Amino acid sequence: MSSVLDQRSARPVTEPRPAVPRRRTRVLALPEARWALAALVLFLTALPLDLLGAPAWLWGPLFAATYVTGGWEPGREGLKALKDKTLDVDLLMVVAALGAAAIGQVLDGALLIAIFATSGALEAVATARTADSVRGLLDLAPSTATRLLPDGAEETVAAEGLRVGDTILVRPGERVGADGQVLDGASDVDQATITGEPLPVAKQAGDEVFAGTVNGTGALRVRVERAPADSVIARIVKMVEEASQTKAPTQLFIEKIEQRYSIGMVLATLAVFAVPLTFGDTLRSALLRAMTFMIVASPCAVVLSTMPPLLSAIANAGRHGVLAKSAVAMERLGQVDAVALDKTGTLTEGAPRVTDVRPLPGAGLDEDVLLALAAAAEHSSEHPLARAVVDAARERRLRLPEALDFTSTPGRGVSATIEGRTVEVGSPARLPAATGPASAAVAELEEAGRTAVLVLRDGIAVGVIGLADRLRPDAAATVAALTDLTGHTPVLLTGDNERAARHLAAQAGITDVRAGLLPEDKVTAVREWEHEGRRVLVVGDGVNDAPALAAAHTGVAMGEAGSDLALETADAVVVRDELAAIPTVVALSRAARRLVVQNLVIAGVFIAALVAWDLIATLPLPLGVAGHEGSTVVVGLNGLRLLREAAWKNPVRGGAPRADVPAERPA
Repeated sequence: MSSVLDQRSARPVTEPRPAVPRRRTRVLALPEARWALAALVLFLTALPLDLLGAPAWLWGPLFAATYVTGGWEPGREGLKALKDKTLDVDLLMVVAALGAAAIGQVLDGALLIAIFATSGALEAVATARTADSVRGLLDLAPSTATRLLPDGAEETVAAEGLRVGDTILVRPGERVGADGQVLDGASDVDQATITGEPLPVAKQAGDEVFAGTVNGTGALRVRVERAPADSVIARIVKMVEEASQTKAPTQLFIEKIEQRYSIGMVLATLAVFAVPLTFGDTLRSALLRAMTFMIVASPCAVVLSTMPPLLSAIANAGRHGVLAKSAVAMERLGQVDAVALDKTGTLTEGAPRVTDVRPLPGAGLDEDVLLALAAAAEHSSEHPLARAVVDAARERRLRLPEALDFTSTPGRGVSATIEGRTVEVGSPARLPAATGPASAAVAELEEAGRTAVLVLRDGIAVGVIGLADRLRPDAAATVAALTDLTGHTPVLLTGDNERAARHLAAQAGITDVRAGLLPEDKVTAVREWEHEGRRVLVVGDGVNDAPALAAAHTGVAMGEAGSDLALETADAVVVRDELAAIPTVVALSRAARRLVVQNLVIAGVFIAALVAWDLIATLPLPLGVAGHEGSTVVVGLNGLRLLREAAWKNPVRGGAPRADVPAERPA
């Protein structure tokens, strides 16, 4: 009996990587989000009523409720800071809003409150998301493990209770409970979450395994070598948290500027109010001048000088599949002067594919017959290489003979009885017939960077199949564009072996290769460059990349197959996995920074002129409001220029020819 493979449902070429369990804090569970939503709804309800000339008793209470819902929390926090002898800009904005209301500018004050409340809510959501993803990473390690007692009995214990020296049993399909060394057994272990390797790695006695990785088809006895708190997974969590905190100095600098500006503006407003009174001015006139000063000197135009260009850049990038998580992230993208790229899933597609089908002389087989024979034997296997062989046969619409007596041996391969003959498909290093012409074909494929799979029939080699993980079509052009933008050729950081990494680097035009790296090694490399004064952009997709993404000046995650933690830790996400979008968004960020500088100059000139007018002469309140709002409109429209399609200038002209890189074979 035979079957037509293409009539079967297609199966994925690779096993899905273990995903970090999602622990999502609901947006409305955050008090900042609830109050901001209430303020925004109230403001948007009152706005048309006010603009259409409705009675004040309709829109007045709505604006008042906007002040309360959106302003009470920043006001409370500002008062707490005031107790610590600190005056922050949140309290200043609340006072400015109340001052605007006191002189009849209720709409302006409500708008200011709504904007500030929304900004605070977005910051709270971003913080909660990052905390969720870090906590969820710990769930990669199983909660329980099977500990073997000295008398051979088994007991189920909490994984966190394991101690160094304990022996645990890891059954097929289970997650490894602790970092340790294999004492007995053989299996393929999917450790993509730790090393980023695209394929399961063969493990046998003496090999190291990591907590949270997924065991394949064999059982393993493992001696615990590290306490749960010191496992690689736990260290990744710790490194992400520590690296995220290293960005605090920038925030502290911003807060220092806010503090000085707030104090200066309050003192100046008090002086503008008090000095005229001292020289005989009326209370109303002095108060009007002081309130006018507070309005024209408020930082609204300065804030909008920064936000419209960056938000326009974020919107434009989003239309093209790049999601920058904040204006700060978009600004930082344009500051990078060095780039570090991950290999699997970033520069490559992350999926092995058949590239060569080579029947051996004297076997009496052509390519299609050899591939059909191998696919029939591999059809029941769950190994990614087996699925790649089956997928290649499906693409050629080959009919597969029926396979009986299927067996799979971890690290060796599979065997089955096909048309009365024994067919074996597996690793050339583990099959005895890999000699003579077969050995030469294997060596030729491996020299070209392929992963070789040997096919035997009744113990005799009949062919060799080559597989590779393919380089993304635009990888080489992207590397060249990033080199032009930063002045330095990108560096390859990968957990894969040296041979695979260097073969890929040659295809992509990368000369600096760091291979065989664990997550902490990637962080060390990034911090070395940062210590040298370079602003590093790290691009990755896996859990193992998350610490480096957090430690870098800016992190970008590939979104299609990226882990939850990588997506949450990164400053930006390439949703469509278009590598060429990375240099494009860097160039867009630099254009946004240039517009920010222009807008700051415009805003500064307006504020200086209006403040001088108010102090030297008498600036009418309507004219002051018009000047203040006018400067806001000018800088806002200038920033919106980046919404144009023409602003997305892709420095990558065309894609590089597709190249194949080795899909690493368990050895």
